[in-house]
Amino acid sequence: MNRRELLKRSAALGLTTAGSLTLPGAAAATFHAAADGAAFNPLTPPANASIPVAFLISEGAVVIDFCGPWEVFERASIPGRKYDLFSLYTVAESAAPITAGGGLKITPNFTIANAPAPEVIVIPAQSPASEATKAWIRNATKSTDVTMSVCTGAFVLASTGLLNGKPATTHHGAYVDFAMQYPDIHVERGARFVEAGNLATAGGLTSGMDLALRVVERYFGRDIATQTASLLEYQGQGWLNPSSNAEYAEPIKQTATHPLCAVCGMEIDRSLSSTYKGKTYYFCVREHKQIFDASPEKFTTR
Repeated sequence: MNRRELLKRSAALGLTTAGSLTLPGAAAATFHAAADGAAFNPLTPPANASIPVAFLISEGAVVIDFCGPWEVFERASIPGRKYDLFSLYTVAESAAPITAGGGLKITPNFTIANAPAPEVIVIPAQSPASEATKAWIRNATKSTDVTMSVCTGAFVLASTGLLNGKPATTHHGAYVDFAMQYPDIHVERGARFVEAGNLATAGGLTSGMDLALRVVERYFGRDIATQTASLLEYQGQGWLNPSSNAEYAEPIKQTATHPLCAVCGMEIDRSLSSTYKGKTYYFCVREHKQIFDASPEKFTTR
């Protein structure tokens, strides 16, 4: 999924307003200082049962966002334990097959009407959630140990209102969109993942595997999480350091010969431009050009 495709997805989530941006990080920085410790907020697994993990999917679900964490939870194990550590299933609004990224067809195991109560929910990047799906997320999260989003799945989780007033992250190409659409959320730039009570948000794509390994660690300890990563031949160390996406913390630098999107600061499509007060501005996706054209003064006086 390239930046342009990702921005199309995040723009399609209903971004209609824009204004001056503040991306606070102080609260989240304090949060991360605590989260870096191995014993931070450990979770207690059931003694004689598997932990039910619901993967919420809809049209366009990004495959690595849910299959990466799926493999982490599926591979986690303790020798001699009678039960699998995690019991995994997909949930969608209806029982009809959905088409995920790249044309992958998936028939959901359950619908939001009959899904077992999860203790962990995974929300990948996907289509915007219906009101019924948002209600399911809110209700299920009342009793989850972790409700986690991956990549721009953060937009789905944010649309429920559960992240209001909390730190969160998303794919680095969607930081600005996320901040504009959800000004009550403290956007944490450069975070591999952010934890806030029983809510957690991962950065883009492979960040979901790191957050899943973090969840394994919180339930079963670092040795089991390390063993799981080794079994997967996963060399990433992001699950040990939530702040390890630091290279994305600073916006891309704009130059006269390398203009960036006037709305979000990402790479542009030169076929998308507008002129305001004699100056030409470029955009990454058509939705951002439309936002600019509606109120250009908001983006030219910052």
